[in-house]
Amino acid sequence: MPRPRNIPCNPLMTLAIFDLDNTLLGGDSDHAWGEFLCQRGYVDATEHRARNDAFYQDYCRGELDVYAYQRFALKPIKGKTVEEANVWHTQFMATTINTLWLPKAEHLLQQHAQAEDFLLIITATNRFVTAPIARKLRVHDLIATEPEIMDGRYTGEIVGTPCYQSGKVTRLQQWLEEHGESLQGSCFYSDSHNDLPLLELVDRPVAVDPDDTLRRVAESRGWEIISLR
Repeated sequence: MPRPRNIPCNPLMTLAIFDLDNTLLGGDSDHAWGEFLCQRGYVDATEHRARNDAFYQDYCRGELDVYAYQRFALKPIKGKTVEEANVWHTQFMATTINTLWLPKAEHLLQQHAQAEDFLLIITATNRFVTAPIARKLRVHDLIATEPEIMDGRYTGEIVGTPCYQSGKVTRLQQWLEEHGESLQGSCFYSDSHNDLPLLELVDRPVAVDPDDTLRRVAESRGWEIISLR
């Protein structure tokens, strides 16, 4: 979802940056994708659910091996064409993502859009899962972990820096350089202590329905805390 290059940067535009899972959504799209695969019988439900749950707990503790997780998450679409994988994702959007939708999150995005802010989602979840969700949310751009595609098929690997913990800062800095933007006046909304490196970088960090660790940090530093549930 790159912004067209022929559109000049607005020097007065500020970035409104959002985490996706458990922030703009009332759940984790990555974990929900795994559940969807189990429910549809596209994977061995017992084995896949156990590993999916274990990886999610690692994430909640801030101990996720992001490379191992992405190989696991992408394995079900490994070897599939983009078109074949998108058939599954269309079903996922209709049956699962709609249940995670938060009207207050949509309203928050609309408020920032009316203020003429640039709406940017930055998420550790891979682009295959998140790009259709970002389009539905009508944000301007998306930074996500990038699945590798060769000859029109998913390889099961990722390319570039995973968009996780400090990797979000790396990927955002790359985006800023490519688009000629800055973080002046920027805000970032997140639920997770995994996002502390980026929350500490922006001008206005906002904790959204935060986990216990982030709530303690936000309270100690006087950061704004809101709920979109």
